[in-house]
Amino acid sequence: PYTKQMKGCGEEGEHIHFTPDFLLKDDLLKVFGPREKVFVHEWAHLRWGVFDEYNKKQPFYWSKNQQLEHTRCSGKIAGKLYDVSSGSPLPCSYDPKTGLPTKGCKFIPNKDQKTSSSIMFMPSLDAVKTFCEDGDHNTEAPNRQNKECNFRSTRTIIYKHSVDSAALKTLTPLKTKPPPPKFRVVQRKSRATCLILDVSGSMSGERIRRQQQAAALFLSEIVEEGASVAIVQFSNDASIRSPLTKIKGKASRDALIKNLPTSAGGGTYMCKGLLKSLEVRNSMYDGDTIGDDVIFLTDGEASDNINTCFQTAVKSGAIINTLALGPSASVILKTMADQTGGKFVVAKDDLLSNQLVEAFSSFSFSDGDPIKQTVQLESIGKNTADWFNGTVPIDRTVGNSTTFTVIYERATPTVYIKSPSGRVYTQAHIKDDTASKTITLNIPGTAEPGVWKYSFLNRKAPAQTMTLTVTSRAAQDSVPPLIVTAKMNKLSSDGSKPLVVYAEVSQNLMPVLGANVSATLQSDTGHSVQLYLLDNGAAADNVKDDGIYSRYFTYLKSGRYSLKVKVTDRTDTKRSIGKPSGALYVPGYIINGKVELNPQEPPVNVEPANVGSFSRIATGESFVVKVASGVTANFPPNRIRDLSAEFQNDNVLLNWTAPGEIYDEGTKGQDLKYENLEMLQKNFSGANLLNTSGLQPKEVGSAEQHHFLPDTQIKNGTTLFFAIQAKNKKGVKSELSNIARVTKFLPTPEEPAYPGFSLVIIIKSMLRSLLPQW
Repeated sequence: PYTKQMKGCGEEGEHIHFTPDFLLKDDLLKVFGPREKVFVHEWAHLRWGVFDEYNKKQPFYWSKNQQLEHTRCSGKIAGKLYDVSSGSPLPCSYDPKTGLPTKGCKFIPNKDQKTSSSIMFMPSLDAVKTFCEDGDHNTEAPNRQNKECNFRSTRTIIYKHSVDSAALKTLTPLKTKPPPPKFRVVQRKSRATCLILDVSGSMSGERIRRQQQAAALFLSEIVEEGASVAIVQFSNDASIRSPLTKIKGKASRDALIKNLPTSAGGGTYMCKGLLKSLEVRNSMYDGDTIGDDVIFLTDGEASDNINTCFQTAVKSGAIINTLALGPSASVILKTMADQTGGKFVVAKDDLLSNQLVEAFSSFSFSDGDPIKQTVQLESIGKNTADWFNGTVPIDRTVGNSTTFTVIYERATPTVYIKSPSGRVYTQAHIKDDTASKTITLNIPGTAEPGVWKYSFLNRKAPAQTMTLTVTSRAAQDSVPPLIVTAKMNKLSSDGSKPLVVYAEVSQNLMPVLGANVSATLQSDTGHSVQLYLLDNGAAADNVKDDGIYSRYFTYLKSGRYSLKVKVTDRTDTKRSIGKPSGALYVPGYIINGKVELNPQEPPVNVEPANVGSFSRIATGESFVVKVASGVTANFPPNRIRDLSAEFQNDNVLLNWTAPGEIYDEGTKGQDLKYENLEMLQKNFSGANLLNTSGLQPKEVGSAEQHHFLPDTQIKNGTTLFFAIQAKNKKGVKSELSNIARVTKFLPTPEEPAYPGFSLVIIIKSMLRSLLPQW
């Protein structure tokens, strides 16, 4: 079991993943714990944004009191250390450089405990029924809860900083035992989608053609076999262009495309379109419209009172996805999508951006089976008087139903598409619909993997705009395709805090590492920003190498923004075989003084596999920024989250990723400070400053390094603690970094000694140089 968490402390996660084995096989209860307690553990991740209190990568640490500790919360959880790699409990071995237990050593807890916390550490223990509170929270443990939540306890986050914090303030204990929960298992039925298309007067000319082109691609390539699609148009009135039609091959798709509207005129009576869609959807499934999809496109404000039908549409149970074409589309569209669980997307009406095609392509819904999902490999446009050239890689995970779609502005271009083996596709192989100005090339069978070349020659017209969209599906039923999803951390902003862009790159639920990921954010007012997203565990990125690429978006101006992500491979792009971090696998228990081991955790092959050359396009849900007039945000540098420390003989070497002056944009400098651990956590400003005059600031995202020789002798057993706080030119400070630690360990032939003093050194970064302070 695991929960996907992209966001920060106190923010909701994405989803919980339970495997069939965990839900059905009782022998896993011993190693993970009762299902109900594991569910509470995962629910706390999902709903309240807390993190694990164990650390599989750093299970042991030296405390400030020179005690060897297991990473846990609370620290009162009792147990012993054993090497269980042989299948029997044996004495542990220790690393001579660190004094920490070696890999085979595990913490074996007592089955009976005297403490009730914590659910976020080990829910398998019978006595554990609560979350860690401030009084028993282990702030020293090097776990994600301390790192992400600045050493605050899980209970503090749940009650003071989560989405339910306001409700929990008025929570009173139940007077009686709560009733047993009731579960309703639901499964998505066959997809029923209704296109509600605006044909009002403002849609005349090029807009109605853009709508036709994009909707035709959706019907021919995006919507899956077996789904049912209806088409409704609206202006002064609404009419059904096509009733619900089941997709059964090319003929049914072509019939729907022929029924797309091609002319426009009249007003924008949205309620008539919504109610007509409800009428057509009631004709199927005995009037059950719950879970039906609606794609509602308009370019203007409603001519009628949308409030008279809005609640009827919401109560129908349909998922209403809204598409705002151009800058004048109604603001009610976002509300409509938000209240029905739909997706809100904005698109420019020009051909060059190809945004309307991308928007329709983003409505690729499935029942959770990625094999059926259409994958977008390319979306690009060019205005040219001659050649439009380029390449697009087709990787081995896709290849079926591969289509090259060219939309042109005026005259049919000459088409030249070449496969990796040299086969050439020309005018003789394409379908040219001159009415919609769309060229389609369907590659027969499974498209050959490798780099495809395309060239389109504009012979008969002056400079014209052309766009290319390439889509495909899985090459094999047993191999899910590599997929990309894009999203923002929030879908509305007042500009007071930066937003975060996320792109998840995965294949068969496993992360794809080392990819080039760029995001383009463009507002309906013309403001456009391109960001390069990173999976480096720094700045906006919570976890390194989890396949989730992130970046702060700080250039906030008012407008409705589209989000487009493009992902391509590098020479070192690989798919990780390692499983996501999940529930703690308990190796055994001490029962009445005797160690009883559980079956060993199955080994996982962590060798990554090369994914080859690939390209993907993803369109995320649009978001709205409303910045008050005259307000200018003064953002701090980003929090440094990857600080590490190590000894090199008597020198201390520190490594971290350079932050930005404004979150992860720009550069800054560094300072050093020292103090005791409690001061470091609670009163950073009171720490003593060290000399950083030789430290030169680096570009944001670069690897920073600093080494120094402490003035005092570092004795055996000394633990040093480090933290960084950045400060920009305007004096705005970042959040305190993670706290890194390192222990001086000098093994002797006899038992190692751990002398009793602890020195704490802090790093503080600023945009200025400092004179020596020691």
